[in-house]
Order: sequence, then structure tokens, then C-alpha cells
Amino acid sequence: MALAIFDLDETLIHGDCATLWSEQMGRLGWVDPESFMQRNNALMDAYSHGKLSMEEYMDFSLEPMVGRTPEEIEHLVAPWVEDFIEPIIFSDATKTLAEHRKAGDRILVISASGTHLVKPIAERLGIDEILAINLEVTHGVYSGKTEGTLTYREGKIARLLDWLDAEEENLEGASFYSDSRNDLPLLLRVDFPHVVNPDPVLKAHAESAGWPIHTWK
Repeated sequence: MALAIFDLDETLIHGDCATLWSEQMGRLGWVDPESFMQRNNALMDAYSHGKLSMEEYMDFSLEPMVGRTPEEIEHLVAPWVEDFIEPIIFSDATKTLAEHRKAGDRILVISASGTHLVKPIAERLGIDEILAINLEVTHGVYSGKTEGTLTYREGKIARLLDWLDAEEENLEGASFYSDSRNDLPLLLRVDFPHVVNPDPVLKAHAESAGWPIHTWK
């Protein structure tokens, strides 16, 4: 049994779940939609150019959730996943997941988004195992801070290696699917790197390395 590892945003789904949740927080009245999305989009532009400070983005994006309970957020995220995420799941992604399941592979999502979003989206895809950015809960409510190593760039490798040790797994024969230059460190660590609708930097690297390039719809 080999590992089949998937990025989430713009890989399994046609969009960025953190940005879509930011829009939802505007609809809920937790933020001023215009100014909040301007800041969100500026930070995501830095991400697309490989220049984002993930700590800065998480501080910004979690601030509207400070003082809210995980149960409250979970209750609101569930219908949002159904209404806004399910329609943008790539059909090619579901086919690829089915192929890996048929092969008996163990499927893992590793994402630079928060667990409050990644877990329910992965569950909707039939995936139980995730590594994502953990959110701190203090006195029963979200503090607006994160916990542990952020699953971003080299942080994905660090968290994955800890998970492999805990699960007595290894990367022999592992595949990893991603769209982003930010995931090059992990793509270089697996036996079977796959790029999905890649950004220009990742596409150029994949072409020079002879990696499979997928156009998912």
C-alpha cells in the first residue's frame, strides 16, 4: 500500500477554500466584505508568487473567529461546504481518488489551509486523513492563533515526516498532487510527483523534470 497525497486548494477543488470562507465571513457580517477581501486578495497574490508569510495570513484570516467556539464554526462550515465547495470539486479529482482507492493506496490531504475548513471538505471527498494548519483553542473558544508547525512549504514536509513516524509509514512509492510552486519541496521528496493545473513556475519545473502535468476540470 502506497501513499497518495493531495494538496487541496486548486488541486482537488477549483478555488481556494480560505478565500471562499473569507467571503462567507463577509456574508455572515463578521467583517467588512470590501476591505477584508482587498486584504485577503493582496495576501493571496503574495502566495501565488511564493512570497506569502503564512503566519501573517493566518493572523489576518482567523481574527474574525476569535471568541467563537469550534462547535459554532463547525455548524456554519457544514452548509457552506455543501453550497460553495461541492460544486467546485474537480470531477477529474474524484476519478483519480477512485483510482487510488481501487489500487489500495492510503489517501492523505495535506493543505496550507486551516483544519476547520480542510477536515469537512476532505470528509465530503471521502477522505479521513488530513494534515492542515491547527487552530489554538483557549477556554473553549478560538484564540485566533495557530498551533504547531504550519503545513506550508517546507512545513508540509516536517508535519508529514512526523505523521509518517507516528503511523509507521514511509514514502516508498508515494504520489503527491499539487498545483503550486509552494509545494515544490514536497513534490521533490516523493517517487511520483504530479502537477495539476500548475502555476507557471511549477509548470516550467515539471516540464524540465518530465513530471506528469494534469489538466483537471
